[in-house]
Amino acid sequence: MSRTRLSTVVLDAPDAHELAGFYRRLLGYEVRAEEPDWVLIGPPFGEVALAFETEPLYTPPVWPAGPGDQRMMLHLDIEVDDLAEETVRAVEQGARLAEHQPQEDVRVLFDPAGHPFCLWVDTRGRRRRGQ
Repeated sequence: MSRTRLSTVVLDAPDAHELAGFYRRLLGYEVRAEEPDWVLIGPPFGEVALAFETEPLYTPPVWPAGPGDQRMMLHLDIEVDDLAEETVRAVEQGARLAEHQPQEDVRVLFDPAGHPFCLWVDTRGRRRRGQ
């Protein structure tokens, strides 16, 4: 079998450049490529990149979703060392804190386009969430 690897997660947004700027500031990523309606950002030393594509008909998901709501298709988990500090910083960069918070070691936020994402701190000695 040939080598396969996940290289990029792509998020639709009303403005690809605006949302890419938010995540670039939040994660310390750099712009790797850009076009008028598409931006690719990533960490300086490889790993999975994020891309953003302008979608004029984008509808933000609702979380937690109810019957008939636009559901999220995925969300980003971002590990941090200081949950309180990074939550404040994310809000200062343009995120919005969700009303419903399901866990003490996780903060659910919405990016400027309305995508839910989680900041989480490793309180159990696991390296990646879910391990």
